[in-house]
Amino acid sequence: MFSHFSRLVITLVLPFLTAVLNPATQAAENPARPYPVGLKMMQYEDSTRLDWTGSKPRPLATAVWYPADAGVEEKNWDVSIFKAGRNAMGAPMLKTPEKLPLILVSHGTGGSAASMAWLAESLAANGYIVAAVNHHGNTGYEGTPRLEGFVVWWDRPKDLSVLIDKLIADPVLGKRIDTSRIAVAGFSIGGYTALASVGGKISYAQWEEFCSKFASNANCKLPPEARFSNEELHAMLKDNQRIKNAVAVSGASYRDDRIKAAYAIAPVMGRVITKSSMADIKVPVRIVVGADDDQAIPEFNAQVYAASIPGASLQILPAVTHYTFLAECTMMGKVVARQFCVDPDGLDRQATHQQVAGDALKFFRQTLH
Repeated sequence: MFSHFSRLVITLVLPFLTAVLNPATQAAENPARPYPVGLKMMQYEDSTRLDWTGSKPRPLATAVWYPADAGVEEKNWDVSIFKAGRNAMGAPMLKTPEKLPLILVSHGTGGSAASMAWLAESLAANGYIVAAVNHHGNTGYEGTPRLEGFVVWWDRPKDLSVLIDKLIADPVLGKRIDTSRIAVAGFSIGGYTALASVGGKISYAQWEEFCSKFASNANCKLPPEARFSNEELHAMLKDNQRIKNAVAVSGASYRDDRIKAAYAIAPVMGRVITKSSMADIKVPVRIVVGADDDQAIPEFNAQVYAASIPGASLQILPAVTHYTFLAECTMMGKVVARQFCVDPDGLDRQATHQQVAGDALKFFRQTLH
């Protein structure tokens, strides 16, 4: 199902940079694993929007992790360069309790659901249904990336709202979801997605103003890893009517009132979201970022969000970098994709994942009650 994910090695785009600060709270303990984890792949579509070819509905390919019945056999799940945890594919869901909380997960630029399996699996092992959509045009899950998908990143929060609709309507999953306990988590541009889904609104003019002052900021240009040229980017912004139409509505609100809490990991676009919209966010928000993140620089992103969202809490993890939040890599990944797979000396990616997953679990237990 994730056969094209290997393209992440050459298509994973540095997230459009940006982030600022708040005192860290105490770290949570590593989460236990009381239940085995099941996994299902769902192929939903959004019939209200076309895909980027303009020929069919927008795809919402989604991985769903959940607590499984005791005794099922879990197996290692490697996805291209990533170790995507252990699960029992297609296993029966835990029978009780009848209703379970739902966490939506949004991956980073050019990534996929599998790259966030470490978080999804940990939450599922503790009694949550976790659904991670592969954002069309901006995911290594698909065979061919689309420049449109990297440009129109404010399409992503709508994916989450439509996914909630699809999951609730699903004849099997729908009856197991507690619709009063829905939350969201996301990494990098997925962190923006999570915060947009609870009310953060972008200002395209604010983005242009920022870039006029900080033209060299990676938030203002395509990074080297992108398989698109700046000429292609500028031509699309100038001549593509669909993109022009998307830019015209970029400042819309994507708040979904069904989402009761947001957990943002190394979020970007902190200088693009309006202060007024951040001030109007009503749900609990938790933000985690690495001190040495050179992609979602805390000063321009996480600290901005934490200072602007009422009651938001922020934890800055010493020595942690941006790609530490991707799934652990296979030995092949460490050889062919060092930028995404190899952490600084002395930094333990697995330990960081356990710490953050434990922190997320604590946050959701406190907010989804």
